[in-house]
Amino acid sequence: MTWRDLTDPRLVARGVELEAGLKEPVFENLEIPEPLGPATVVADDHKIKRYAFTQDDYHPWHFGPSPFGGRIAHAGLLSNDLVQLFTTVYAASRTVGLHTEEQLWFDDPAHLDERVTLSGTYVDSYSKRGQDYVVMEAGATGSDGRSILRHRGIEILRTQPGDVAGRNGTGGQGAGKVVDGSYDEDAATAVIGTSSVRPGAPLPLLHVTITQEQASVFSRCGEYVRNTHSDLAVARASGLRIPIVQGQQQCGLITGMLTRFFGSSMFTSGWLRVKFLNPVEVFDPLEVGGVVAGVQELDADRLGVDVEVWVRRADGKLSTAGWARAEVPAAAPHELRTAALGV
Repeated sequence: MTWRDLTDPRLVARGVELEAGLKEPVFENLEIPEPLGPATVVADDHKIKRYAFTQDDYHPWHFGPSPFGGRIAHAGLLSNDLVQLFTTVYAASRTVGLHTEEQLWFDDPAHLDERVTLSGTYVDSYSKRGQDYVVMEAGATGSDGRSILRHRGIEILRTQPGDVAGRNGTGGQGAGKVVDGSYDEDAATAVIGTSSVRPGAPLPLLHVTITQEQASVFSRCGEYVRNTHSDLAVARASGLRIPIVQGQQQCGLITGMLTRFFGSSMFTSGWLRVKFLNPVEVFDPLEVGGVVAGVQELDADRLGVDVEVWVRRADGKLSTAGWARAEVPAAAPHELRTAALGV
């Protein structure tokens, strides 16, 4: 039976070392280009429920009927599997890296019990300001060959996470301005298909606290992986007080918020690019927010909506910030209105 994860932890009972023979995750061992995977995972009931727990995201489409005819996986369900594809070649528990940037393209939802093939490549590597970076491109393909999700990520391969923090800026692309987490506080909350979708209008805010249990499960403790997100000793050896929330888990919080805002369009035309700015310790209360940055009329029936997005820590600093976009109906159908209400 195909397992739901990159590795099958049941093999440990037979004496199999899951990381045996894998490369040490250091810059000198990189080969560019270097294939990663392929791996096959199943978007089964357990995988969906587990992801819902880690993200505190129980949207009804993941537990019952959806606009796609049946139960579907969260838009971000496979995103961490893609990030972790490098552990098919490199030893996961010897990795002390730092995810710095993530970009995702959402092409189609994964359906319940669908077998999905993941494959990727390390396409570039470089050194900057004393840190060694690697760039990965990867994708998730459905059982019928269609693209579900595409990923491009940048990571510092090995570092001391406690020494790399406080970059505090996004710069660059997306809507073309620095994302600072500000919005028009007097504006009505934006709802797709209504006149409230205008530049400066806030997206519905999400408040969540990622506990140690949630961070550990998201960061593969079920596959016996030890890292700065799941293990106190590893975190402290890396210069941290306590474990930190994986950047990709924060990205998932944003993806869930965008699903409620964009509706089904998130699964078929969504794009997200974020940068990870400051670490988040487990148990730190977070605000996940966004603001409409621009609206484009694509034709009589569809709009392109650009937004800025962020995760804000309890101390007011942004931990994650970036940009997103989707093509949405000009007038909101029933499913978009119910998604916005979270029902």
